[in-house]
Amino acid sequence: MGISEYIKETRGELKHVSWPTRRQTLLYTAVVIAVSIAVAAFLGVFDYLFSLLLKQII
Repeated sequence: MGISEYIKETRGELKHVSWPTRRQTLLYTAVVIAVSIAVAAFLGVFDYLFSLLLKQII
């Protein structure tokens, strides 16, 4: 399979893809950012608490 055939087949397959709308893309991006911030805060709080606990033990 040559490179030109690969590119033609790739273009053909991309026509079958159901692309999200701009609104959906923005919404999904906002959800990913919000969840990432929430998980980072959650892990940060537990990291802080465990470091305090470890300081008390040591």
